[in-house]
Amino acid sequence: MSILAKEDILELIQTDPPLVQDYQDLDAQLQTNGFDLSLRSISVLTSAGRLALDNSNRVISRQEKLEFGADGVLHLAPGVYSIIYNEIVNLPRDVMALGRPRSSLLRCGASLHTAVWDAGYSGRSESLLTVHNPLGIDLEKDARVLQLVFSRLTRTSESYSGRYQGENT
Repeated sequence: MSILAKEDILELIQTDPPLVQDYQDLDAQLQTNGFDLSLRSISVLTSAGRLALDNSNRVISRQEKLEFGADGVLHLAPGVYSIIYNEIVNLPRDVMALGRPRSSLLRCGASLHTAVWDAGYSGRSESLLTVHNPLGIDLEKDARVLQLVFSRLTRTSESYSGRYQGENT
């Protein structure tokens, strides 16, 4: 497995389908070691969820979308939120990705929790945002919050075909 560099990412963005689409500012978001994803929406969880032995008994927590103010900013109190990114990610069968919070988000007292972006996944992803700062955090719509790091796989036998394929598009 090898990590894709800026030039590799740009090359894949120029393919069909593009590795990343619906981005805000390619020059700002394309990084030496990844691609920054930006904030589209924030929701609060309104019900319990359930994970079970198999997916037939899985229940995903309901969410209620929060609205940004007229200035495009939303103040979040300490707690747990779900976010959706602006960008649609289209992973080829031989590329997977891992997301890490941008250091600026961490320095403001908030963190992101993500899952693996499996090879073959396509969609507008969601992540869990936790605000730890007792004073909360102000987030502006379209702020860059996460860096996605792409890895080329040494072998590919399967492509993602789960429930979240094509989500939020």
